[in-house]
Amino acid sequence: MANPRAFISFDFDNNSTEKNLFIGQAKNSRTPFNIEDWSSKESLPPKEWEELIKSKINKCNILIVLVGKKTYIATGVIKEIDFAKTQNVPIFGVYVGGANTITLLPTGLQRNRTSDWDWDKIASAIDQVMKEGKNK
Repeated sequence: MANPRAFISFDFDNNSTEKNLFIGQAKNSRTPFNIEDWSSKESLPPKEWEELIKSKINKCNILIVLVGKKTYIATGVIKEIDFAKTQNVPIFGVYVGGANTITLLPTGLQRNRTSDWDWDKIASAIDQVMKEGKNK
């Protein structure tokens, strides 16, 4: 199988810099996934945004949530997690921007599916969730 496609979910207001760094570093890492930068490039009415994002997540094999200190209240991230769950897209989180194991998580993201920004840990966790996804 080719590397899975990853949709990156992040708090636009607080973690855009980390998202750009993550995508840039991912291109130079040995991670077993390809990032599709399918973030909405413009402000859309809520209904249009939801349909667009649902469609994009449905085209991916995994959703990676970049978890910053305020991500737990980012409504777009919470909706993206919900869209992934309803479409059976595995979800994984990565702490960014000073967030850590005591940082509140957005609804729907499990603590045991969230790790530090360490490419070896990320690669291992993605391999694991992709294998589990095949067994469902």
